[in-house]
Amino acid sequence: MAAKDTPTPHIGAQYGQIAKTTLMAGDPLRAKFIAEKFLDNLVQFNDVRGMLGFTGTYKGRPVSVMGHGMGIPSIGIYTWELFNFYDVDTIIRIGSAGAYDPDLKLGDLVLAQGACTDSNYGNQFELPGVYAPIADFGLLREAADTCDHLGYKYKVGNVLSSDAFYSQHSKAMNWAKMGVVAVEMEASALYMNAAFARKRALVICTISDHLITGEVTTAEERRTTFTHMMEVALSLV
Repeated sequence: MAAKDTPTPHIGAQYGQIAKTTLMAGDPLRAKFIAEKFLDNLVQFNDVRGMLGFTGTYKGRPVSVMGHGMGIPSIGIYTWELFNFYDVDTIIRIGSAGAYDPDLKLGDLVLAQGACTDSNYGNQFELPGVYAPIADFGLLREAADTCDHLGYKYKVGNVLSSDAFYSQHSKAMNWAKMGVVAVEMEASALYMNAAFARKRALVICTISDHLITGEVTTAEERRTTFTHMMEVALSLV
């Protein structure tokens, strides 16, 4: 990791322009919303491929916010570069998820303790078995404590990081039988990249739709009203 390695093919920032703690959202416009709503002394460091990134301060502490796109390949690229070329220590994904658990309601938070996946992303690490990617426990514990303090409804559990948004698999709901509480598309790759780089990561999701009830939220609601997870993530900076 050195200044000569930056900018990278996908991030236009120079080394040192990105804070040690970075919040990431799938939608770059959600990243922009977070930056403008919560951060002071804001500087934009990236617009390559429209993946907006900003660095500022939150209560006097430096923090960056950036989009990561949709799916494991996309977050895999961005988080790899942040961990390994920009020396970011902590990445917190704040995203949306679909609920498998009937107790979860729209707007509830999920703290992803671990991440199952149907992706082959982990094959690159050439492990002689199946790897179980998990969150950093310190971040997880602190996020749960913050939710308790603020009175936000949440559930800690296993999520599924799926490659398919429109899954045609007839047994897709079997994940719920194994206690998987929600489905999203990125946590597994983030946790694997963090483990390989010996860094910290946590995924905090807001339930945006429900696989049992069929309830959904709009794109605008997902972008601008999921502020509880943003506040929890910022409390970890």
